[in-house]
Amino acid sequence: MSELHYPWLELSILVPLLGAAWVYWFKDRELARKHTMAICSLALVFATAEWLDFRTLDSFEAHDHWDVFSLWFHSSPLVVDELSAPLLPLVALIHLVVILSTLRTKVGRFSFSWMLFGEAVALAIFSCRGGWPLVVLALAASIPPWVEIRRRGASPRVYAVHMLLFAVLLTSGFLLHRLFPGHSTVTLVAGALMAGAGLLRSGAVPLHCWMPDLFEKASFGTSILFATPLTGAYLIIRLVLPLAPNWGLQSIAIISLVTAVYAAGMALVQRESRRFFCYLFLSNASLVLVGLEMGTAVGLTGALCVWLSVGLALTGFGVTLRSVEARIGRFSLNEFHGLYEQMPTLAGFFLLTGLASIGFPATIGFVGMELLVEGVVEVYPLIGMAVVVSAALNGIAIMYAYFRVFTGRRHVAPVSLRIRPTERVAVLLLSFLILGGGIVPQPGVSSRYHAATAISKRRASIAQPPMEHGSGATAQE
Repeated sequence: MSELHYPWLELSILVPLLGAAWVYWFKDRELARKHTMAICSLALVFATAEWLDFRTLDSFEAHDHWDVFSLWFHSSPLVVDELSAPLLPLVALIHLVVILSTLRTKVGRFSFSWMLFGEAVALAIFSCRGGWPLVVLALAASIPPWVEIRRRGASPRVYAVHMLLFAVLLTSGFLLHRLFPGHSTVTLVAGALMAGAGLLRSGAVPLHCWMPDLFEKASFGTSILFATPLTGAYLIIRLVLPLAPNWGLQSIAIISLVTAVYAAGMALVQRESRRFFCYLFLSNASLVLVGLEMGTAVGLTGALCVWLSVGLALTGFGVTLRSVEARIGRFSLNEFHGLYEQMPTLAGFFLLTGLASIGFPATIGFVGMELLVEGVVEVYPLIGMAVVVSAALNGIAIMYAYFRVFTGRRHVAPVSLRIRPTERVAVLLLSFLILGGGIVPQPGVSSRYHAATAISKRRASIAQPPMEHGSGATAQE
């Protein structure tokens, strides 16, 4: 296996982890915010350096330089490959954008130390290929939202019950697979359990109730950080894809498609801004799972491209709603708010990120959505039409929300509601990536195509032959 030139993976994980301990002792919340901003920026630099370093190796996967974790494990758990290389900077960028958009009105209700801990865990998850480290990290990632819900005085029952079910499904499925690696029936059961865990973590119908509850009871920033990296999709790729037969993957795709259409319809009728964003996110995230389970190179490429566009666009969309909420409080979509004159930059960014999430031309989601639809139609034409219907419903919901929030009347405020400097940095950064990825899509599409073909070949060589002969398959370590 190739080796990175420097220990970028370990640095990108250790910086926020140590930063969480450092920021915890700060009594001045504004000073803690500034230090958190610097730590997240440094983590993004290291994660981006890892991606650039990996691209110079011309290899499918590579482990870290001076890998100290290999001293405690049989093989190094931290490995970067074609799939995870761009996802690590994406995770770091999401955390940086959220902290940049955190205004002073939100400082007292947002835990910077738990946010940095969550970033370290998320980066570690996307640096793992599989095995017990990935399972343990996936469970650890569910702790910060639970702590925050309790700290805010709300009931965490709905979230806790669903995360407990997630833990049971994931650990029991992985344990069954490790104990009976050569038994085909047990392998199918283990794959089904882990697939259920991945779908639950992704908010698939009917086990999606925990996600609207999370957005209502936790802070908006914590909810965005927990949802937008698409950890559930990553778990399915790493743990389920090598095990599941074709009919199993198609079943996951159908469940995801039902979720996409259902959530798009629900987004149309929501009258509370957080629930609206939650269902819009669920619909777009489910489309990623639809493409991942099609099994074709085109469908996989489209899904991986949409993964990046959803991460960027919906993070920006959620940050915009959060910034509006920080100025006027939680707001309803039942009435017009007329905020365009007060915050024109946020209005434009709201429209840009919303349209990018549904694949509007000249945005990062356009080519990915086209490839996704083509890959799905190639397998099931009717399902491809359902993908288009879902995207259309999302587009209608986005335009409806835009007119409700930014038009309809004049909003008079005693103080200026215009964008702040740190928010402007976040807006410019995401706008550059969204428009740049749409105008020059070839590098991103080429990278995702290489990852898709490698995943398809590995699944064909590892998983499929054993399943045909009824002997099971071994999950990727």
